[in-house]
Amino acid sequence: MQEKNSEESTENFLEEDFQEKLEKSDADSDEKVEADLQDSKSEEEPSIEDLLEERDSLKDRLMRSLADTENLRKRAERDRKDAELYGGTKLARDLISVHDNLCRALENIDDELRGNSKALVEGLELTQRELLAVFSKHKIEQILPSIGDKFDPKIHQAMFEAPVLKSEKGSIIQVMTNGFKIGDRLLRASQVGVSSGSGSLEEPDLDQPSSSQDDKKEMEPEDK
Repeated sequence: MQEKNSEESTENFLEEDFQEKLEKSDADSDEKVEADLQDSKSEEEPSIEDLLEERDSLKDRLMRSLADTENLRKRAERDRKDAELYGGTKLARDLISVHDNLCRALENIDDELRGNSKALVEGLELTQRELLAVFSKHKIEQILPSIGDKFDPKIHQAMFEAPVLKSEKGSIIQVMTNGFKIGDRLLRASQVGVSSGSGSLEEPDLDQPSSSQDDKKEMEPEDK
């Protein structure tokens, strides 16, 4: 009986010891797991400075992307307008010669021909007006220089240069053909003559006696 009690007490002691070690092991394991989780959490969670830096970087990328998109939209709109306005440039240049021929034909019509062929002349004038209306519709404008205007190499073409009395150097003295432009682009420059200055010509001063008259007076003998 005493041996049996001794065995039971030994078993209880061993069981309690095992249970104590098991609980201690579980506690150590829980602490280790909690510590690992804490370390992992501290590694995964960025600091406020990192978050602000990342936010600023994303904001900068977004603004750049929006700016590129806006520039692309503006460029596409400008290209579309240029294509719409300047798409018929070659055709416009060809039609300018038609306009020139109509002008020459109308300039060479005298009063007799106008009276005999009134309907034909009116048809030519109507065609010219219609052609100019089409030009205006497609932003094609005439360049109409006048005599005395300053020569502009951007829209004028100098065909000759000559001295003209009482004219400023570089001014227009003759207009041969009018120019044309479409939008801001030049189709054909106006062909003009340009003054090289007034030259050496001077008007005589009638109030002053000439030197020949003075010499003549000196040569005349005095009256006795």
